[in-house]
Amino acid sequence: MSNGLNIPQGEFLGHPKGLFLLFGTEMWERFSYYGMRALLVLSMVAATNDANAGFGWANDSALKLYAWYTGLVYFTPLIGGWLADNFLGQRKSVIMGGLVMAAGQFTLAAGIAHNINVFYAGLVLLIVGNGLFKPNISTMVGDLYPEGDGRRDGAFTIFYMGINLGAFIAPFVCSTLGEDPNYGWKFGYISAGCGMLLSVLIQLFLSQRFLGDVGKQPAAQRSKAQMGGVAHAPLTSDERDRLKVIFMLFVFVVLFWAAFEQAGGLMNLYASDKTNRMLGSFEVPAGWFQSLNPLFIVLLAPLFSMFWIGIARRGKKMPTPIKMVSGLLLTGIGFLFMVGAVFDQGANGKASMIWLVMAYLFHTMGELCISPVGLSMVTKLAPLRLASLMMGVWFLINFVANLLAGYIGAYAEKAGELTVFGGLAGTLALFAVVLWFLSGKLVDWMHGAEDIKTAPALQAEPSGTL
Repeated sequence: MSNGLNIPQGEFLGHPKGLFLLFGTEMWERFSYYGMRALLVLSMVAATNDANAGFGWANDSALKLYAWYTGLVYFTPLIGGWLADNFLGQRKSVIMGGLVMAAGQFTLAAGIAHNINVFYAGLVLLIVGNGLFKPNISTMVGDLYPEGDGRRDGAFTIFYMGINLGAFIAPFVCSTLGEDPNYGWKFGYISAGCGMLLSVLIQLFLSQRFLGDVGKQPAAQRSKAQMGGVAHAPLTSDERDRLKVIFMLFVFVVLFWAAFEQAGGLMNLYASDKTNRMLGSFEVPAGWFQSLNPLFIVLLAPLFSMFWIGIARRGKKMPTPIKMVSGLLLTGIGFLFMVGAVFDQGANGKASMIWLVMAYLFHTMGELCISPVGLSMVTKLAPLRLASLMMGVWFLINFVANLLAGYIGAYAEKAGELTVFGGLAGTLALFAVVLWFLSGKLVDWMHGAEDIKTAPALQAEPSGTL
């Protein structure tokens, strides 16, 4: 079934070429975001009299600021998605959001470490810009594929590689500059801003060639045209059921992200303060551990993409709720390795780096079972006229989760890391069991939205093409 859009012909690795344009756009935006995220807590807690001076905040205060920033970054996509659906269109929203975020990064650089109000202004610009950018770039990925195209889950996994390639590169540039007193936090934030500008330039100069009509017209206008001029037709019973699935899964994915986002907060501080980071005479910068998750994504995403596509080619399916059960369990196993790190630290003074490496590996496998398939699911279940708005609702999960994550991390000051890491492992396992029992009903409410109508051709993605 056609999606009614004029999309340039031609494929690369079995997918529309526009997918790889969006891959590059998102890669540099995520370079900007994760480069800044690796610096935020560390620059807030750095002493004011250090050679690389920060704001001198206490750990728990910095983690709470981190929680509010990363939470609000995922609240504003709800507003940005609504604006794109009804007025701006996805493409214009992405460009506007990117420019605002670039301004935010440069404002952070101007504020560190002498003017906290300027620094706050930079955070506000990043929050606003992300609201315009985040839901709309993902919605455009879904618009490249007609309904029932079996390549869609694989496409979002490839797109996710772009996210994580940027996140992998970012700490090596931003943390290397930012944590070095010879350059300082300012240059770390400036490099993040330059990455954001690259993202905008890619979209400005190449989108018409590779995306055609995708993202130009607001979704509400497209929906009205498809429905014969009816602007506000009521939702059908199937559409209401499909929206129930999104909101039901909200609860489980909130828990996943609240656990996963310990990476930038509590686990970042654990790497800095309680991990033996020496390799011979070289001390690994704490921010470099932020590259482990995206590195594993880049390595493992092709395998997961081929696995999902292989299932589709055989005319079978692994429903999204079951994929998410697997993701919750894998993430829980990752926190068991952090429990091992705490015991290792107690016995030897500092924990071996291998515990963090293994934790990030299992967290990554859990993420690949939840995040890209969740993005794909929203594009399948959301009515056209609500496409970007519902993507914003999906990102609202991260708003709740990141707030919760920061307070969980701050609670470790009182309860200890063992309690937090062990508690997260057990809670993830419990929620996985509950979701497994609910999965049959959720699949019924999807009303065939995940049924394969156009299976990928066998030659579409030969092994090793990614």
